[in-house]
Amino acid sequence: MFGPRGSSLAPSGPPPGSFSTDLKSANISRTGTPRTDLGGFMGNDYITADNAITSDQRQIDLRDKISKEMKIKIGSEKLLEAIVSKNAKQTKEQRLKVESELNSSNRKIVELKSQLEIEIDRSNRPSTPSRTRLSGLLQGSPLKTPTREVEILEYAQNSTDLESESPTYILAEILQALEFDGMQPDYYVEQANNLVELFKRYPALKYDLAWAIFGLRVQTMLLSESREVVAAGYRVTRHAIADRRSLQIIRGLNTDSLVILSLVRETKASIEREQALKFVRAFLDVKGGVHELSNAVIRTVVSIAEHHDDRLRNIALLTLSELLIRNPPIVVLAGGVGPLADTLVEGNYHGSESLAMALLHLLDSPRQRRQLKSGHELQAAFTPFTDPASIHGHEEKLKSSARVIAAILKTWPGIFALSSGNFSAITSLLLSLHYPVPAARDLILDLLFDVLHIKPPSWTSSYLAGRRLTTYGRVTNLQAESLDHGPGMEQEDQSRNFSLIDHFTTLLLAIFINCGLLKALSNLVEDKSDPALTRKATLLLGEVLKLANHSLAGNTANQDLHVMPSLLVSTSQEEAENHPLATGIIYQIDSVNRTLHRSGLAQKTQLTGLTGTQELNNSSRPSDPVKPKLNVDMDDLQFRSLVLETQVLATVNFLKWRWDLISDIIEGPLLNPKRLEEAIKASKFLKRLTGFYRPLKNRFSEARNTKPNQRYVRTGCALIKTLLQNPEGIAYLTESKLLRQLADCLAQLDRTSDLNSAPPLFLPHQLLDTLTGGYFALLGALSSDPNGLLIIERWRMINMFYHIMDLKDRNDLVQALLGNMDFSLDSHLRVMLSKGLTACPKNIRIYTTKLLRKYATKPLRAENGQEQELPRCEWAIRLLVTQLYDPEVEVCEVAVQILEEACNQKSHLEYVVRCRPALDHLGEIGAPLLLRFLSTSLGYQYLNGLDYITQEMDDWFLGRNESYVNLVEASLCKAVSLHPEGHRGGGDEHLQPHDYGLVPPHFYRELTRTVEGCKLLKDSGHFEEFVATVQESWAESENREIMLKVKGCLWAVGNVGSMELGASFLEETDVVAWIVKIAANSDSMTMRGTAFFVLGLVSRSLHGVEILAEHGWNGATDDLGRSLGYCLPPHLGVIFSMNLAVDSKPARWQRTPQMRISNPLSDDDPVNARILSLVADLGNTVLTKRAAGDLFSLKSKANDKFKSTALFRKVMFLLESHHFRLPVRRFVIDLFDKSVMRHIVLEDESEDD
Repeated sequence: MFGPRGSSLAPSGPPPGSFSTDLKSANISRTGTPRTDLGGFMGNDYITADNAITSDQRQIDLRDKISKEMKIKIGSEKLLEAIVSKNAKQTKEQRLKVESELNSSNRKIVELKSQLEIEIDRSNRPSTPSRTRLSGLLQGSPLKTPTREVEILEYAQNSTDLESESPTYILAEILQALEFDGMQPDYYVEQANNLVELFKRYPALKYDLAWAIFGLRVQTMLLSESREVVAAGYRVTRHAIADRRSLQIIRGLNTDSLVILSLVRETKASIEREQALKFVRAFLDVKGGVHELSNAVIRTVVSIAEHHDDRLRNIALLTLSELLIRNPPIVVLAGGVGPLADTLVEGNYHGSESLAMALLHLLDSPRQRRQLKSGHELQAAFTPFTDPASIHGHEEKLKSSARVIAAILKTWPGIFALSSGNFSAITSLLLSLHYPVPAARDLILDLLFDVLHIKPPSWTSSYLAGRRLTTYGRVTNLQAESLDHGPGMEQEDQSRNFSLIDHFTTLLLAIFINCGLLKALSNLVEDKSDPALTRKATLLLGEVLKLANHSLAGNTANQDLHVMPSLLVSTSQEEAENHPLATGIIYQIDSVNRTLHRSGLAQKTQLTGLTGTQELNNSSRPSDPVKPKLNVDMDDLQFRSLVLETQVLATVNFLKWRWDLISDIIEGPLLNPKRLEEAIKASKFLKRLTGFYRPLKNRFSEARNTKPNQRYVRTGCALIKTLLQNPEGIAYLTESKLLRQLADCLAQLDRTSDLNSAPPLFLPHQLLDTLTGGYFALLGALSSDPNGLLIIERWRMINMFYHIMDLKDRNDLVQALLGNMDFSLDSHLRVMLSKGLTACPKNIRIYTTKLLRKYATKPLRAENGQEQELPRCEWAIRLLVTQLYDPEVEVCEVAVQILEEACNQKSHLEYVVRCRPALDHLGEIGAPLLLRFLSTSLGYQYLNGLDYITQEMDDWFLGRNESYVNLVEASLCKAVSLHPEGHRGGGDEHLQPHDYGLVPPHFYRELTRTVEGCKLLKDSGHFEEFVATVQESWAESENREIMLKVKGCLWAVGNVGSMELGASFLEETDVVAWIVKIAANSDSMTMRGTAFFVLGLVSRSLHGVEILAEHGWNGATDDLGRSLGYCLPPHLGVIFSMNLAVDSKPARWQRTPQMRISNPLSDDDPVNARILSLVADLGNTVLTKRAAGDLFSLKSKANDKFKSTALFRKVMFLLESHHFRLPVRRFVIDLFDKSVMRHIVLEDESEDD
């Protein structure tokens, strides 16, 4: 097949991503060669008859092949499901084979379907002969032999099965087409594009290349005089790379010299240089390919990265940073660290964070740390803030530097890199707040908000704009006070949610306070030159004080928490000059703290009391009002006056009604039976209000679905709830035309109904664009009350609901119905819910399963403070357990997550265990829920009866501990990343975004929650094995496998020690002393960080706090004496006592096999020796100008010397072994004749050499 699948057989433009032929230097017509007249060679009748016969047969064959592959695919999927349910370790090899077969079947099915579509399309075309893509490309080309063109055209016209031709034949045809010399550049570019498309369609083809022929074609293209042809050659070679062996073959074609020649070309050869650099980057995508990059090529990339005006500088920097992570010695040897550090200082590179991460990677282990000269390269990122000359007028540069600093401060190697000189870099950053540059000050404050993970409150923008703080949080405070006595989640499982980020932030806060953060902020608060900046500093200062009071341990918190001592003195002395200013600032900070306290209280109460109560539909019912805004017992005159003010009685235009006042009346006075009776009988207030919602009046239903119009839905729900509170209101609602008309509109959805006269109300576009979906919210308000359910049954709406559930093409209607109903009461609605869970499509089952969250996780504490009956929740739990057996894995995963959340309450957990769910078929998805069962004796006995505990314990002991380390570190990376919602990495597929930064569930932690589990752990001897591993291998800092095993043991010890029952294991083994030793003395920075986190886990138990106190570490506790899980050393020097200035020996340069030259500067010919000496002088900036002039003079006198391949090899050796700037490299290579490169690449040495 000569064209991409699905493409037209007529000549067309180049495929996407290929080189345009318009890039050629001269537009020369390619149609000058006369074409052979094929008019009498074949007739249309022959082609038509042949196509009619063979096309049908090919379609039948393709369908048979597709059917066969589908059967293979289905069988492979079933076999894979059976294998996954077994032990993963025993069936790993078998699973890989089945997955390979399944992937192969999927690829074949896609290819066969594509061929079938092409065949059907071809059979429907007119019978006129068409040219294939290859014939179109070669038509009119001045080939050497016209007979070859005729042969190709004859084959293209006569063949009836080109689409099923072997790709090897197409490859041979293209390579043969590339053999012709003297063609125009666009001809070779088109052939190269065809070859790339062939590699894309058949990826396996590149594994069977005949490199003797293919390599020669590539060499010919790379030696072309046309830049476009050379670029196409690099592109073809890049797509032909298969493995490390192919890279070695490609380098054997002498491509290194060609790549260097292309990279040093002038900027106008941008397309050639870009493809050459992409070719170099392709080495990074191959396993072990980084070791095939020569020092000469990397030196050239370094020279591009050093050249500030080069267009490819950014991609060169990115390449160096990736190389620095993959193979640090070769980058250090080529001098690539310097450009990376200089870029951090400049702040002009938008991806500076990636450069910083590469340098941080080197700092972790001692062996890699020796690659850096000083270990302080990262401190260059602080230069833009600390240099007064570079602050003014460089906002973009400062923003880039701020991002780099934030990335550095969020990693362990970054903090250690800044710890030298008692964190002098951080101190200088805080001192730069004294510079009167608002932009720099604002960026530093934003940086502090970011690295300390302080989320500004909702009223921040109003406060910074200068508004008063007196009303902020007033409403939320009222809600908090009312909700404080309402529902609240049990706090018995707070130990499950240990935040590693909070612990890390506590250490950062101690560092910043030690560096003078409070003094810097207090000085900024006293500066009144910029009111907005002062307010921002005041807000940050209040947050820092609150965070320090909560998180820092006792003596650490009291060391530097005297904020603004000068202001306190001035406040106590009334005769002081700045007494009014000091008093105002103190009052401002106190006001901010009080407002933060109110907002924090409201937020905390809402999070604990309203978890999972939000509706999933935008038009869902609002929450109940906190308290009525109007007095319920107002007199008649006041009530009538309010009704008149609503304008409901004055006009029927609802846009003129005062909806806020209407809502207040409904939630207030209408709750009084007398006022309700008056509204029904003595005025038209209620009649007009309910008439607005009647479907046939097209007023409410025609309103646009916008956020302001949602008030109509909220008011309607409140009206129905108010009417249901009174018998007279119930009677009025029962006989109202509103529900009668709504029932008729719902009946229209029944296909067996005769009500089709009026236009349907619930059309898809109306649900989306208008408030029609709000009618389901009104029905949901009815379903929340027993009397409302009776009204629904009276109008036979339940039957209509069942008909809606049967609509296969109206998922939007089903979601609107289920999402707004209230299933708290036992009624037919629960039967309808069960139908949505089991008999609906997959997306509806997932949606309905999520609806169960608010019922299954409902707290047991009622509004009166009494314990509820568990049966109010057990129906939802039973339904969720049923969902565990859904055929779709996504549904099971949602059910597991909700059940895991419900198990936060012990009573719910025990009921889930009593349901005895089988989770073996879910594998890793059901593992977190099974771990939860271990936290109770009932669950332990259930799992023990299934023989789950012993198998899981062996699994964790033999390998899952190491996997847990990767999971924790991936969670930490996601939590501190700048884009936490980005694509998920490979190690955190079992984590949800809200779990990032939290300690994942651990088997040994759950095991030690019960006495039976502690006894099993003691009998197994696993804990002693963990301790022994820590004691034996704690000092390892180079062997990655041993370090991973030690980290796994540390996390296991920490999780056991975080439980009160597991603290006894710590005392028996004295393992805490070893962990403290690792945190203070390990040569690996990440190992010290792991030890710090593990000590935080140990401090979760009060017994662990006591053990840590014996070793001098301070654990933070709240006012009630409960541990917060934050611990700090007695002073920061305990952890940050690592010396980064390691005396390292310079890396020795090793010669490549192609450069075996004893002494590159020596030569028997004095002229050659002089040339080599002058080239070496070009590396000296002082001698560059004179050496360049002498080389020009020598070239004019002895031009033949610059045609010697031996001299060229020695010069290239000099360029590889020494540092030269990019213009110098270009100048040196341009001195030599172009024929030299052809001789070297084709290994055609001259006689003189």
